[in-house]
Amino acid sequence: MKSLSLENVTGDDLLDKLDVEPSEPLEKKPVPILDRWELTHDEFTIIVDSNPSLRGVTQGYIAEWKFHEMFLNNPDITEAQKDDDHNRKRKGDRRFKYKGHEFIVEVKSLQTNLVKRLPDGTCTGRSQVDASDRRKVEFKDGSTLETTCLLRGEFDVLAVNCYAFNGKWEFAFALNRDLPQNTFRKYNEAQRAALLPSLIPVTWPVQEPFVTNIFTLLDRIVVEREAGVGPEVPEVPVRSVVD
Repeated sequence: MKSLSLENVTGDDLLDKLDVEPSEPLEKKPVPILDRWELTHDEFTIIVDSNPSLRGVTQGYIAEWKFHEMFLNNPDITEAQKDDDHNRKRKGDRRFKYKGHEFIVEVKSLQTNLVKRLPDGTCTGRSQVDASDRRKVEFKDGSTLETTCLLRGEFDVLAVNCYAFNGKWEFAFALNRDLPQNTFRKYNEAQRAALLPSLIPVTWPVQEPFVTNIFTLLDRIVVEREAGVGPEVPEVPVRSVVD
């Protein structure tokens, strides 16, 4: 692993460096962000709580970090890295090799205002599963769309941060191929088949297609790939994705 100088490197830049894992010791301890911005903990809490969009973005990046720390330090995982958020051709909050096979994971969060706790203690909610930028997609039938929807087959596993359910850093995982069908009536059949819905329902405790152990999903794909019945990289059902 290459060393990284912190000179002129911001916190966001550090997380985006492809050869640095969050758990890697740094050469020099950075100045704490609240000290850098001359804020108290109480002031920062008020700012975040009074700006839902800031809270959502902040929690999203924290969820990526938590996912990495909780799951990607497994000895069977190597070459863990992060794709650029605005790279329209490579989508993946984390890209890594597990038992020698490459995987792409999208880390998403629950929409806090859609979370409900039922009388039996079960929690329900929806995760917003889309891209940060619109892009032009050409489908198998020759039609095109500009959309923020993610694609069927564009990544391997969806990881949903379920902090909003219980105030704990817990995740629900599902294979991309097992996610529900897009049903937007303005899309034609080919488009609906290729696009994931923007909001995907999630419960706690989890229900199919979600599980809490990502390695059961990764192992399933490894078995398929080694048996020659699964693609080595995700297959996207479109002719092209154009910038």
